Amino acid sequence: MNSIIQINELESLLIAIIVLFLGYFINSKVKVLRKYNIPEPIVGGLIVAVLITVLHQQGIDVTFKLSIKDTLMQMFFATVGLAASFKLLAKGGSRVFLFLGIATLYITIQNAVGVSLSSLLGLDPLLGLIVGSITLSGGHGTGAAWSQTFSSNFGLQTLELSMAAATFGLIMGGIIGGPVAQRLINKHKLKSEFGDGENHHIKHPELVTYSDQEEDRITAKNSIEVLFILLICVTGAAHVKELVDSCGISWLRIPDFVYALFIGVFITNLCETTKVYKVNKETVDALGTISLSLFLAMALMSLQLWELLELALPMLLILTVQTVTLAIFAYFITFRLMGKSYDAAIIAGGHCGFGMGATPTAVMNMGSLVSRNGPSPQAFMVVPIVGAFFIDIANLIVLQAYISFIQ
Repeated sequence: MNSIIQINELESLLIAIIVLFLGYFINSKVKVLRKYNIPEPIVGGLIVAVLITVLHQQGIDVTFKLSIKDTLMQMFFATVGLAASFKLLAKGGSRVFLFLGIATLYITIQNAVGVSLSSLLGLDPLLGLIVGSITLSGGHGTGAAWSQTFSSNFGLQTLELSMAAATFGLIMGGIIGGPVAQRLINKHKLKSEFGDGENHHIKHPELVTYSDQEEDRITAKNSIEVLFILLICVTGAAHVKELVDSCGISWLRIPDFVYALFIGVFITNLCETTKVYKVNKETVDALGTISLSLFLAMALMSLQLWELLELALPMLLILTVQTVTLAIFAYFITFRLMGKSYDAAIIAGGHCGFGMGATPTAVMNMGSLVSRNGPSPQAFMVVPIVGAFFIDIANLIVLQAYISFIQ
């Protein structure tokens, strides 16, 4: 039995910041990581996760107290909502549903790949759904939920496989998104309509870039005001979710951070309409970037990589094929159908993130890309809304259709 080292809340936060610094340092020294926009939390987080895995193999388990992690994620998505004026929503509304159609098409292909390869390798076809959209487009939470269904309905014990597959997808989604999108940008000579550089807020004060290179002109007063609004979004999300669940419609399974996003949309547009208060978008930008960076550092450093070592070779083969399939789909299909523009390239990079991992991974990919190439506010509206909410509904419908067909 392994001995356990418990890292407390404050020390865990300190380690998360060190993870970011480590990622920044390594990326500054390794040209290939900068060239392909591999996000700093991926780099630093994986190094720490590897060290913890080595300790695990030596009989020592290190655990972190990361209760603040989910709050940081909700704060980030609240900033996405605060950045969404009616004008922006009207401009990108149709693209949300276009991207939803593309993402739904992909999860259909994703499950076809999983089921087909499982059958060819002599495995239960249902396992192909586990290494398909259940864990890759769905993530750890969806994987755990479906594992209970597979156990009770089909007698398949898939929890460990689900967690390992979701972990694999989280890592690979963060690795392939940058190279796919950057190659599209370079090949087609695409540019942001706002230009590149680090001073977008001088000409566009209402722009939220989510670039850690942006020079934000913020004050202590603005920071406290926006932090207050973000906490309203986070606490309000919990109450709204509780209210929705109490009304008997908890089957929607909408995560808290989606409610936080929509509360942010409501607040920012209420302020714009009434003109009683103006939300400082530069402060929103800075706090959103900080929240996302810390959340991802915590998520990556706490990965249990030894679960990947338990993946059977056939499953690892299927997941590798899934990674290549998504990269090809995003490069040739997502990019073209979304308009072959700069925004389309950033969205393709984001699709790699949540098509293999989770919505925060998609946003992390896009954040690394815009830090180098320039803002894409449309991508930061389209991808989170589809990846955080709509895709779960589409995934449920597609999965039910596959299960009915297989059975």
